[in-house]
Amino acid sequence: MLSTKKKQKLISESRVHDKDTGSAEVQTALLSEQIDLLTKHLKKHKQDEHSRRGLLKLVAKRRSHVKYIESRKKKLATKAK
Repeated sequence: MLSTKKKQKLISESRVHDKDTGSAEVQTALLSEQIDLLTKHLKKHKQDEHSRRGLLKLVAKRRSHVKYIESRKKKLATKAK
């Protein structure tokens, strides 16, 4: 689990505007940090299948957020032309 201080730091680094707490960019940053923590845990505890399943779910969720961000950027780029 991420501590509150760590979450606040990640949110402040990746937010889009001042009051942003839930945009796709922020969620992607939080998911990435959780994935890093779980990866370290699984290196130590190789037989922990429940955490491995949770890790795979987090990776899939992050992938969908990144895909959304990329599609949104493409739409904004085509509108700008």
